[in-house]
Amino acid sequence: MKKRFLSVILTAAMTLTVLAGCGDGNSASGNTAKDTYSIGVCQLVEHPALDAATQGFKDALVSKLGDKVTFDVQNAQGEQATAATICNGFVAANADLILANATTPLQAAAAATATIPVLGTSVTDYATALEIEDWTGKTDRNISGTSDLAPIDEQENMLVELFPEAKQVGLLFCTAEANSAYQISLIEKALDEDGIAYKEYGIADSNEIQSVVTAAADECDVLYIPTDNTLANATETVYNIVVPAGVPVIAGEEGICSGCGVATLSISYYDLGYTTGMMAYEILCEGKNVQDMPVEYAPNVTKKYNAEICEALGVKVPDGYKAIGE
Repeated sequence: MKKRFLSVILTAAMTLTVLAGCGDGNSASGNTAKDTYSIGVCQLVEHPALDAATQGFKDALVSKLGDKVTFDVQNAQGEQATAATICNGFVAANADLILANATTPLQAAAAATATIPVLGTSVTDYATALEIEDWTGKTDRNISGTSDLAPIDEQENMLVELFPEAKQVGLLFCTAEANSAYQISLIEKALDEDGIAYKEYGIADSNEIQSVVTAAADECDVLYIPTDNTLANATETVYNIVVPAGVPVIAGEEGICSGCGVATLSISYYDLGYTTGMMAYEILCEGKNVQDMPVEYAPNVTKKYNAEICEALGVKVPDGYKAIGE
């Protein structure tokens, strides 16, 4: 009788463990095991890199949860105020988790909630975005995620490898994007170490792109564009200026390179989003505390080149580069 009673108790305990296996410890929002999970996704703009990150995030969670997870994907159309409205809406709807795709949505989500778990992706530097002075790799708040920062020193090495005779490099970026300015500061250090002159060309908004890029192309041998959402949405404009002028662009990410660049140090935004989705699963279903989760980075980078633009500009690409699209 005692053995039978003990068997019943053990079976009940095991059953409770299984039932609690998903959603038993959402430390930031206090959620317990649920039948379905609602995820709010705020994406800054429609762009191939950001789209891929969102898709990877969704695919990761669906692979784990199937139809137990739903997504409310909303686009901020590049507007900070719209991102704030979207994130406040997710909070009002009591979302189980918020994905902030790019820096502006991350800042909006951080302002909207201190309790709901927030994961960022396609964010270059969390310390800059969240104004954290003593960066330890974790935010120590309800925020973590993945970074799309490729090694800037390796990007500078690529620039020197392809254009060893360059006398001045033009640094194009949107001054309203903190992470763009951060990347510019890093490549300036690398250029200083190699004794290469450079000049900053800051763009306040999309209305200034035509004039600023034209000035940069007139004054510089090579242009560098970091991972920058404003310029990512204007690659056709940049292309129509730099290619006729014969000025090559080294890009911080593959989407920009596809539109107007000759080479980039590429990461997979789909894989980055997928990694973020697995982090979300750990929070929702394995009891991970988002505050304790370090920001993760792309595991691999690849040297890639734009074959069409390289041919148009007569750029010879050495071994070790992969053509975009191959």
